Amino acid sequence: MKDNVNYVMLVDDNDTDNFIHKRVIELTGFANNIIVKSSGKSALEYLDTNKNNLSILPDVIFLDINMPIVDGFVFLYEYENFPESLRQKCKVVILSSSDNKKDIDRIVDNEYVINFITKPLSEEALEDLKKIL
Repeated sequence: MKDNVNYVMLVDDNDTDNFIHKRVIELTGFANNIIVKSSGKSALEYLDTNKNNLSILPDVIFLDINMPIVDGFVFLYEYENFPESLRQKCKVVILSSSDNKKDIDRIVDNEYVINFITKPLSEEALEDLKKIL
């Protein structure tokens, strides 16, 4: 992987987590651009609106599992309907505080999820993630 990614998207209904994770990404230089969405629904809408403009789609989507209405599972279900080109570009990383083994097993078995990171996001987690991107 190159030293940093162009776009990342944070998808979390917790504004404090989004703020902290955005700062960690900024301070580590992990990404050039950070898109913050406070719901799974708004993240899906962004992807749908920009599905034909790969240059502004996120390289990495940090997705929380536990959110109201459109949670991580619903997001991934809808994500499967996007064009192959989008799914190839946007790698999904679960960023969650959930310690529910059933939830974790269910979500990491999803073919579009490349990693699971326990909150909070750290410099070490980003370094490890770079190795698999």
